[in-house]
Amino acid sequence: MFDKLLVANRGEIAVRVMQACEELGIDTVAIYSDADRNAGHVEFADEAYNVGPAPASESYLDQGTILDVADRAGADAIHPGYGFLAENAAFAARVEDAEGITWVGPPSEAMDALGEKTTARQVMQAADVPVVPGTSDPVDSAAEVRELGDEFGYPVAIKAAGGGGGRGMKIVRSADEAEDALESAKREGEAYFDDATVYVEKYLGSPKHVEVQILADEHDTVLHLGERDCSLQRRHQKVIEEAPSPALDGALREAIGEAARRGVREAGYTNAGTVEFLVEDGEFYFMEVNTRIQVEHTVTEEVTGIDIVREQLRIAAGEELPFAQADVDINGHAIEFRINAENPAAEFAPTPGELETYVPPGGLGVRVDDAVTEGDEIAGDYDSMIAKLIVRAPTRERCLERSRRALCHFDISGPETIVPFHRLMIDDERFRAGEHTTDYLDREVDADELVAAVERWGSSAAGSGADGDATDEHELVVEVDGRRFDVLVEDDRPRVASNGGADAGTTTGSASSGSSSGAAATEQVAAGDAITAEMQGTVLSVDVEPGDEIGAGDVVCVLEAMKMENDVVAPGAGSVAAVPVSEGDSVDMGDPLIVLE
Repeated sequence: MFDKLLVANRGEIAVRVMQACEELGIDTVAIYSDADRNAGHVEFADEAYNVGPAPASESYLDQGTILDVADRAGADAIHPGYGFLAENAAFAARVEDAEGITWVGPPSEAMDALGEKTTARQVMQAADVPVVPGTSDPVDSAAEVRELGDEFGYPVAIKAAGGGGGRGMKIVRSADEAEDALESAKREGEAYFDDATVYVEKYLGSPKHVEVQILADEHDTVLHLGERDCSLQRRHQKVIEEAPSPALDGALREAIGEAARRGVREAGYTNAGTVEFLVEDGEFYFMEVNTRIQVEHTVTEEVTGIDIVREQLRIAAGEELPFAQADVDINGHAIEFRINAENPAAEFAPTPGELETYVPPGGLGVRVDDAVTEGDEIAGDYDSMIAKLIVRAPTRERCLERSRRALCHFDISGPETIVPFHRLMIDDERFRAGEHTTDYLDREVDADELVAAVERWGSSAAGSGADGDATDEHELVVEVDGRRFDVLVEDDRPRVASNGGADAGTTTGSASSGSSSGAAATEQVAAGDAITAEMQGTVLSVDVEPGDEIGAGDVVCVLEAMKMENDVVAPGAGSVAAVPVSEGDSVDMGDPLIVLE
């Protein structure tokens, strides 16, 4: 077994790997960016090393620096977690070539074969695994996309070859959308996976998303640990996952599990991985292989009793899996809720900020994977996940009831989170019946219901009113005859600003810290109307110029926040007077992006 392992990641997955190492007696090394100097994974590790500035491209994706740190720390193994470099075959090869360091993951050759989506399709076809109709080679031009749209019928999906989890995936519903979607998919692929290669496949409108967890050692043992249902998604990003899938019968469950085993065996794959399928009308189609541990591996652990991260480490050390396929039993039901810093009432826009309150739930059947504590800052530099809530019970129905209890007691304030959305879903008839598909959330969940859920259960639901003459509310605890009461006190006196005057109650936003023309922009905002940033982020593109006429719904720029592209659209028609931001600028919430006459 290893003596010291470097975790090339951050956040809760880094802590999860370190926990498994601690149980095996392995010392751990953390890496961190400037933004993560005081992060939870840094505190948990035995040693920690700074690897650069906040941008991931200059820190968590800096392969040379990470390998240098591993050498300096005397690490004899590297675990990549998920995201960042976890599916980067070139990095895996560099670790394999480094003297005295073991890569905790599949061989780089297998990662090349299965991590690159077009090659993976070819491997699966060779293993007699059904695939979604599409290309087997990369696509380079919008003309090719349009040709494939004509061949397969719209909509089609453009996917980043190195991507996963919806990153670098764009849906093209008509020929007119091909060019913009292609460029966006390439841009995300380059930004998140250092690979702008894309391919195209037929887009299935309302499938179930079912994935199979596999483990394979170097002694010719290939196992599957059952399936997970990941169909509840927003913008192709999973938000709730469960095991087993409520949509599969015994025959389909066995067929999918065996197909996954055939596929990874064909590729010479070892270690942990996930084979993802789309299921529609009783048929299943291969979608992709994630050549790493998954965010939702937790629910498989809960229903099988198998520590997947521990087995990753044992396999990488050359040990044999201690069980056979016949020994894998599925007991009970488990659901994972991603607790993200996002606002469900604003199309799940990222909401970075300080965790003013953070009290996770506990009790029978409740597990929380996190790397944060009260007072920590949820920055906009990385993804929006705060924690993962995993609930287990003997049956799905009891799991849902236990989940309601756990979510009710998950106390978070500061950034808005998707806990209200989860509480809404617990009582959603279609979700409770297990009949939801990948498009259910985006197409059929009523936006007004999301707004009402946030108003009722959100971070600021019990907070003060607006500035100005609005009512200020706060709670007091009192006792009457020995009985405790929570009392809400309202104060409707005008609030006083720090300069001694009454608050105006409205703001026009400040200038972008990344713009050289910030002062001028602020002056123009005072004289006209501005489209302002609704989140902290980075300007990926600016799509208008001064003098342009725009209409309601037109995209004026694109912001990247917490690993998500967000179109900024005009709320109404107007003429562009000034554009105070440029591509690459960092902006804060409220900063003016486009000034209108």
